[in-house]
Amino acid sequence: MTIENSAGTNGFAALGITGALLKGVAEAGFAEPKPIQAQAIPPQLAGRDILGIAQTGSGKTAAFSLPIIQQIVGLGTKRLPRTARALVLVPTRELAVQIEETIRLVAKNMHLSTALVLGGVSRNSQVRKLAPGVDVLIATPGRLMDLVREKDLSLGHTRWLVLDEADRMLDMGFINDVRRIAKATPADRRTALFSATMPKEIEELAGGVLNDPVRVEVAPQGTTAAEIDQSLVMARVKQKRKILSDMLADESMRSVLIFSRTKHGADRVARDLERDGFAAAVIHGNKSQNARQKALNGFRDGSTRILVATDIAARGIDVPGISHVVNFDLPDEAESYVHRIGRTGRNGATGTAITLCAPDEADKLRAVERIIRKKLTVTADHRGEPDPQPSAADRAANAAERSRPEGARPAQPHGKGRPRQGFGGKPHGKPQGHPAAPKPFGGRPAGEGGEARPSRTRKFRPRRAPRRAA
Repeated sequence: MTIENSAGTNGFAALGITGALLKGVAEAGFAEPKPIQAQAIPPQLAGRDILGIAQTGSGKTAAFSLPIIQQIVGLGTKRLPRTARALVLVPTRELAVQIEETIRLVAKNMHLSTALVLGGVSRNSQVRKLAPGVDVLIATPGRLMDLVREKDLSLGHTRWLVLDEADRMLDMGFINDVRRIAKATPADRRTALFSATMPKEIEELAGGVLNDPVRVEVAPQGTTAAEIDQSLVMARVKQKRKILSDMLADESMRSVLIFSRTKHGADRVARDLERDGFAAAVIHGNKSQNARQKALNGFRDGSTRILVATDIAARGIDVPGISHVVNFDLPDEAESYVHRIGRTGRNGATGTAITLCAPDEADKLRAVERIIRKKLTVTADHRGEPDPQPSAADRAANAAERSRPEGARPAQPHGKGRPRQGFGGKPHGKPQGHPAAPKPFGGRPAGEGGEARPSRTRKFRPRRAPRRAA
């Protein structure tokens, strides 16, 4: 069954939302239902499964959470210990936090309990939160599987299951965990699966977990928001840093999200921006949950103008007013381009997406243009220009690098990589990064300069003859 695309102009009440929840929706500032909400809410209230296909930022959270909240309130029964009435499964921690915030906002006038289960934070606190049972549990697959295996959570009484950003969970390797989690829930549960794209593996997953679903689709797969102005800048890899710095000198770029393909690359971009005079926060998978949340909060409240992220944040950041998205690197998966630039141009606002493309990224560019069904407009081509000269800060950093002995590692006073200290402050083991040095006769191994270190053994002294008696 497919529902035609209609915006629904009679408000949330016409969709079946009533009572305290309708009041919470109004207080949260939700004026009129978005297309995905108008199509998905009535069938779920009628007890149907949903297969939703919609671009990022289309309002999916309210589309699945509002009918679940209303039906939970109507149960009138007590929660069972270590159970969750509804489970929302998501790929990233940021998305989990965002969904819980939305649910708590619209249900603030109701006695509804929510919980977050995700990695990077205390497991014990999550176990305590789940002990009396919860109404809505929002979780990432890895930590949820841990709690189920340790019997800190039972899914045998879960009546509603939501799989959000299913294609992203596939990309991140969670698909088998998702199947195991779905299998642990009752067969007669109600299920909603949402995905921005529908690859073959997700179609197979949907066939296994959904029962005669209503299919709702508000935009063709891979479609980007019309409010986003997309442009392309051609440049060699060494030119990207200067081009980015020149862009950020424009004050109209008031809130900028920069995407890097790798965690190491994100750190390097942020470090280069700092050297060029631009403060930037970084978010990627190696950051702790507290550090990631702090960076997001600063970006959200405007105290941080620039946020550098990897694709882990492409679907987990819902920050109003992002003026620009910059793709410092093109993503490995073309679908990620759609999710990246979808962080701007949200809720009817306009936005700008700028992609920096190096010659060796030509194949990735063609893949992106195929999925969005359009050619990106080239606004600048810097490939014929000479590479920029390093800044004074870079020259100083490079000089310090060259001054270290060959093979020596940079000083690391704290944290990972610091050699273990023995008695007297001397490091244990051989110097890292060097082959075993030959031992000179009677002495210790040669040092990094190649000279033998003096032996610490006691010098040989001939025994004195005993004194004769006078």
